Amino acid sequence: MLLAPDKFKGTLTAAEVAGHLRTGLREVRPDVEVVTVPVADGGDGLLDAAASVGYRSVELEASGPLGEAAPTRYVVHGTRAVLEMAEVCGLARLGGHLAPLEATSAGLGEAVAHALDRGAGEIVLGIGGSASTDGGAGLLTALGARLLDEHGGPVPPGGAGLRLLADVDLSGLHPRLGDVELVVACDVDNPLTGPTGAAAVYGPQKGADPDQVLLLDDALGHLADVVARRTGQDLRDTPGAGAAGGVGFAALAVLGARLQPGVDVVLELTGFDDVLPGSDLVVTGEGSLDEQTLHGKAPAGVAAAARRAGIPVVAVAGTVLLDAERLARAGISRAWAIADLASDPDESFTRPGPLLVEVGRRIAAGLPPSLPAGVPSPSGDLHHPPA
Repeated sequence: MLLAPDKFKGTLTAAEVAGHLRTGLREVRPDVEVVTVPVADGGDGLLDAAASVGYRSVELEASGPLGEAAPTRYVVHGTRAVLEMAEVCGLARLGGHLAPLEATSAGLGEAVAHALDRGAGEIVLGIGGSASTDGGAGLLTALGARLLDEHGGPVPPGGAGLRLLADVDLSGLHPRLGDVELVVACDVDNPLTGPTGAAAVYGPQKGADPDQVLLLDDALGHLADVVARRTGQDLRDTPGAGAAGGVGFAALAVLGARLQPGVDVVLELTGFDDVLPGSDLVVTGEGSLDEQTLHGKAPAGVAAAARRAGIPVVAVAGTVLLDAERLARAGISRAWAIADLASDPDESFTRPGPLLVEVGRRIAAGLPPSLPAGVPSPSGDLHHPPA
């Protein structure tokens, strides 16, 4: 049996979810082999998913969303480096003190530069969980670009500072950027600007009031104008350009990155398709199985991969808001909601672990007695990650 859940946001990591399910499964069916592959959709949890298959941590100091230096990490295997924006300069780094106009993506650029200096040949960026709406200006600046005002001085960090932008000097970009493949793991398809753009859709989550949303949207449009004059191409309307407050735009328009659905990146990093053929059942899940799940979230990606391999899938979530027909179309034959097992509405948030253990027991109780071990690994450990 293969456990491949995403995190339950705000309560448990993907690895913790899998651990609780495994405990319940093994209590009822100790004869069934259980392998875990924590997954993610390109946001927080990407590093843990890679680490679960042998990627090792690299420690460094990088700027948080307000420019303060703080310890952080990324993971590597061979010449591939995997970075997570949420880990370096994400919302969690603000500690609840949101700064929609000033927050910067510079820390992500510093981490990319660190990986380049270590000789990375491929860099994967998970850009979910961002705190900034700066169009990736901080990312570019940290990699050697100069964003200049009309007097030739640097514009202030953050999205608001982009209103002063007069020119972009790309001559000082890190010399190794042309030698690497840059992949952006992204689970949204928003353009940079407009009613479905970075500021309008995600600005309020980062603390922007309606007036600040308009200011940021205008500033991002101005950035796109200046970049287009310098590069000769306008990519503001490209799906994904609005990801992470416009980091998707900077990565596409200036760094030549390739955007890829986050869950596809994670499944490839973990060698998921190599594990599937030996499995008899896949268990996936996330905090809420809802309409968003069907649009690029991890459980849908896991279910699609399992369906291609002819392996049944069940899911577990905090809440399940999709009916059986919608789940079946996504490749999920059954779903359990821990909220349905809770004694009060708060228990699924305050004590999700024991509820997941109980779900594990129930899944195990429904298995046929003859279910084979499935995955040929006596320890339950995964294979080495793909190079």
